[in-house]
Amino acid sequence: MQCIINRRAEFSASHRYWLPEQSELSNFEAFGACARFPGHGHNYVLYVSMWGELDQYGMVLNLSDVKQIIRREVTSQLDFAYLNEAWPEFGQTLPTTENMARVIWQRLAAHLPLTQIQLYEHPKLWAEYEGVGMEASLTVGTHFSAAHRLARPDLSYDENCQIYGKCARPHGHGHNYHLEVTVKGEIHPRTGMIVDLVALQGVIDEQVVEPFDHTFLNKDIPYFAEVVPTAEHIAVYICQLLREPIQALGAELDKVKLIESPNNSCEVYAIALPANPTLATSAPALASLS
Repeated sequence: MQCIINRRAEFSASHRYWLPEQSELSNFEAFGACARFPGHGHNYVLYVSMWGELDQYGMVLNLSDVKQIIRREVTSQLDFAYLNEAWPEFGQTLPTTENMARVIWQRLAAHLPLTQIQLYEHPKLWAEYEGVGMEASLTVGTHFSAAHRLARPDLSYDENCQIYGKCARPHGHGHNYHLEVTVKGEIHPRTGMIVDLVALQGVIDEQVVEPFDHTFLNKDIPYFAEVVPTAEHIAVYICQLLREPIQALGAELDKVKLIESPNNSCEVYAIALPANPTLATSAPALASLS
């Protein structure tokens, strides 16, 4: 029987986004505050996913051995290091989160049966790499607060209560929504980036956070005048809003995850959405709701 196992590790390191062949103005235009001298630091969290057959002892791999390999090949070399100079690879391609995930894979692939490297720069920014050339994904987290009411206008109050329970009460209720937007693409061989992170955050703010924050979704967002603003419908609509602007940045929207509460969340993959936005409500979504 095959199984995937995961090992978590941590290291603290600093880095600077700076290309010496470019002018100071060009570097600050490209990288913003990340170009400041002498750099900045993060507490990185690394997840190494591996697969294999269960052995007679009920293990895929001995986790003590895995721990030592990750320490020897990665964390002992990167912990409290200046990443730009820690490994030769980062002299060629900057140590962005997505490129670090790729290089860590390369460092571990000869020693472990990898399926994925996931690297968190901080809780609202992380990258995933699965061993496919320069392809990787990057996830940005943000939040907005909004109220909604779950009720279909063609049904009576009692009928809506039977379907939506307390969420159908006439004055609505609110949530602090947490939004995760995942994009994928090719890592640039020099900058190490899939997409301009500042531009990506700007698109998310402009298209979603600013219009949605501190609103009553049913009344303030025209789309939800006719569409019940369930977590699934909100995630589908956000996906529709972001797909083309992200494509214009040179990346591809992979998925949107909307966390309504610690118990309720919904994921929508952009590939599952129809080309016609009017069909958004019929798009399939992968949801985890309770």
